[in-house]
Amino acid sequence: MDDATIVNLLVDDPQHQVLKKLTSTLPDVILNERQICDFELLVTGVFSPLTGFMTRVDYESVLDRMRLSSGDLWPVPICLDIHDTQAAALEAGQSVVLRDPEGFLLGVMTLEDIWPVDKDNEALAVYGTRDPAHPGVDYLRSKCGSHYIGGPIQALNLPIHPDFPGIRLTPAEVRERFRKLGWHRIVGFQTRQPIHRPQFEMTIQAMQKARANLLLLPAAGIPGPDDFDHYTRMRCYQKVGTHYPPNSHLLNLLPLAMRMAGPRDAVLHMIIGRNFGCTHFVIGHNHASPGNDSSGKPFYPADRAEALASEAAKELGIDPVFFEEMVYLPFDDEFCLASEVNGSRETISFTGKDIRDRIRKGKKIPDWATFPEVIQELDRSYPSPARQGFTIFFTGLSGAGKSTIAKVLYARFLEMGTRPVSLLDGDIVRRHLSSELNFSREHRDINVRRIGFVASEITKNRGIAICAPIAPYQRTRDEIRKAIEHYGGFFEIHVSTPITECEKRDRKGMYAKARAGLLKGFTGVDDPYETPKQPELRIDTTRITPEEAAREVLLLLSRKKFV
Repeated sequence: MDDATIVNLLVDDPQHQVLKKLTSTLPDVILNERQICDFELLVTGVFSPLTGFMTRVDYESVLDRMRLSSGDLWPVPICLDIHDTQAAALEAGQSVVLRDPEGFLLGVMTLEDIWPVDKDNEALAVYGTRDPAHPGVDYLRSKCGSHYIGGPIQALNLPIHPDFPGIRLTPAEVRERFRKLGWHRIVGFQTRQPIHRPQFEMTIQAMQKARANLLLLPAAGIPGPDDFDHYTRMRCYQKVGTHYPPNSHLLNLLPLAMRMAGPRDAVLHMIIGRNFGCTHFVIGHNHASPGNDSSGKPFYPADRAEALASEAAKELGIDPVFFEEMVYLPFDDEFCLASEVNGSRETISFTGKDIRDRIRKGKKIPDWATFPEVIQELDRSYPSPARQGFTIFFTGLSGAGKSTIAKVLYARFLEMGTRPVSLLDGDIVRRHLSSELNFSREHRDINVRRIGFVASEITKNRGIAICAPIAPYQRTRDEIRKAIEHYGGFFEIHVSTPITECEKRDRKGMYAKARAGLLKGFTGVDDPYETPKQPELRIDTTRITPEEAAREVLLLLSRKKFV
């Protein structure tokens, strides 16, 4: 693909002024973080030949045969989802204004199609599964809107990125850099993990095989589950860059929302590499796979990405460079492909996930596994448990004893004085943060989510958050856990005191009023409490004191090395 065919959807100055005047008369569509990533890649030509969010005919063609209606190879849907209320207010033929959550003007989109999303069909076609353990399927089910809208885009502005402006080049700018450097053969390497020694060795061997320079394209959009944040990873890439031969590689940040679609993602990454001017592209072991499904089996066969990439390579005009697992030979202090090892030689397999898990648990990383500069950066951003923030999240029926145990723990942590500590009791938060909410199911859930958000901010800043809401719904608790575990520890404590005991302690008579029908939607009476499936600890306060219960929590934290 030459420069002339790389899409650029940014309008010129005269068009910019005309469109900007029109925007005040058009309805707004507010893009979320994932949609903003897709918008930017559409506008700058990373997703060439797409010129907007997909219409229905392109979407269905991609699902069925991995091709656009034009016949061009394309593996995954790039669609703009909205919710049913907004879909009901729009119709094909009109235009909408695309904005970020702060209201910043991004562009104008002409609606050619509006259609309901068949989420199960899309999950099976794109991800090969309906298992919600797959992050792509989970996104479709829990976050994607009910309808898609599609049509061409006229972009007025690119999304605002205050971070790393020097390595956010468009495909046209990267190609121009290649021309200035005199590079004619370039092998692309897309990654969402820090580059450790196995990945470094892989890129060196790829450069040798392709007789090419290297373009590193680390993802900096929506990461995969449990990935390190892109700020930390960029610092790691910059440190590893000093280990490459001089003037042999270029680092460019890619605002890509990871789909984790395995084989289909391998083809997408090859298309992205081609648009940046790569002649070759690395397809690694289990490329873009989210790991194992709910039954513990891999979502994708190990060789499926290689097979699909091989089929697509000739048509795309880019050569894949395949790599299987890299293993370490301790007696030789070097890495090589697993298939090249003589059966009698000792090998060690140590993946990026292994390193990530050890970093998060505060365990030592072997010197041979990565570079000391990388360990230093990761340790700075993700300290050992003893230096991390964490959240203790009590959940249980009203009267179970949550608040009392929480107050005892609060005092214990203040006595220790090792971290700042905050107590987020359900009633306290409702009084100060959620006073406008009533006690409907929806509003009670909003209150719990607010508690979770505050706790995540405290955890992120290396403090201790002690939360004591009823939090009756499993899905909400799971979402809070997921958000907090990205920054530190999360300990769900189910205070499992039976409802009969809770009613005995009810000095305000709330249970009695609920059973008499005077209170509606009371948890445990006419609104369900969903018992936690796998909490870190269950405590029944029927026969133990609050001090004894707090001691159980502290022992748990001690075993996990947080205190």
